[in-house]
Amino acid sequence: MMKNYSNSPHHKNQTLNHTRDRNNKRSNWLSATLLRFSLRDYGFCMATLFLFCFGSLFYQLNGGPPKILLEIRQYLGESTFVDDHGPPAPRVLPFPSQVVYNRVGKCGSRTVVLLLRILAERHQFNLVSSDIHNKTRLTKHEQVDLMRNISNIPQPYLYTRHVHFLNFTRFRIEQPVYINIIRDPINRFLSNYFFRRFGDWRGEQNHLIRTPGMKDDERYLDINVCILENYPECSNPRLFYIIPYFCGQHPQCREPGLWALERAKQNVLENFLLVGVLEELEDVLLLLERLLPHFFTDVLNIYKSPDYRKMGNMTGTVRKQTPSLEALQALYQRMRYEYDFYNFVREQFHLTKRKIGLKSASRPTHQPNFLLNLALKTQEPLEEDEEEEQEPEDDVEDANSWLAQP
Repeated sequence: MMKNYSNSPHHKNQTLNHTRDRNNKRSNWLSATLLRFSLRDYGFCMATLFLFCFGSLFYQLNGGPPKILLEIRQYLGESTFVDDHGPPAPRVLPFPSQVVYNRVGKCGSRTVVLLLRILAERHQFNLVSSDIHNKTRLTKHEQVDLMRNISNIPQPYLYTRHVHFLNFTRFRIEQPVYINIIRDPINRFLSNYFFRRFGDWRGEQNHLIRTPGMKDDERYLDINVCILENYPECSNPRLFYIIPYFCGQHPQCREPGLWALERAKQNVLENFLLVGVLEELEDVLLLLERLLPHFFTDVLNIYKSPDYRKMGNMTGTVRKQTPSLEALQALYQRMRYEYDFYNFVREQFHLTKRKIGLKSASRPTHQPNFLLNLALKTQEPLEEDEEEEQEPEDDVEDANSWLAQP
């Protein structure tokens, strides 16, 4: 009788031991293999990370990617994942996107500011209107601080303030584009004279708030007496008012003379996109719409709208009077530099209108017969220093010529 050894306990134990040894060998081999692959993968990852960091550092220090990466990209094609799936391209700013309106007092600037508030909301540009009205002349430190603050406004922006021309390039700051509006010098002077005393149609008492220290004998001083008796308010240097807004912060810009006049003209040609005249305000707005559409599109329609007219009519000066002929002659003599500049600006304004194809309906530059042609003399400019002076606030009104008034 044959025995079945395969079913014997001893044989079963041998078989189980053999299977266990074989499984242990396989497990040890698999563990060694996995360990070997893990170390290899870890080394590969670390090498990749090192190369990435080294390449990033090389890219930053060298100002761009290595030449070999550019050649590989050219070989593979210009399009990359970042190009196709990266963040959207930054907003393309209109040119110019930095505009400064250093508005001249009593030249209709509040009319323009009211329009700008509507336009800024409609066209989504940053309008910053300074509430400082009585400091047009700044120290060097004040100039730098103001110019840096202006430059930090998010673009596109339009900044407006009563301030004499600021030369940004002098302090190595990017120069913005300037715009401005002026008016007939005597008309501007008369508007300011009566506005300081009696305000405008917005309120009968607002002039008392603006000039609380003015005594009644000064408030009701006859304009002819002020001019003919050479009161400080009606004589130079107070009458030399418009030119410094274009000449700049140099002390000589505040001295009536040819130097300030010529420097103001040069700045108009080199730094101002447009200088309009208030007597032709609708044409000024039309040109601003043509030259700066991203700021002034539709400005003329807004200006002509009934709602805006209702607001603008509240800013006209009240109790305004026309001086005598003798007083006007005296004013012309004292303001001859102002009129030289005003006529120059009108000519440049009309030249711009002709270039754009806008026909001018205005009269030619007037030269009254009683304007005396005195010799224009001036001294050389002094060294620039730091000086400041208080000046009156601006208002808005219509630009009817004083010559046409009774």
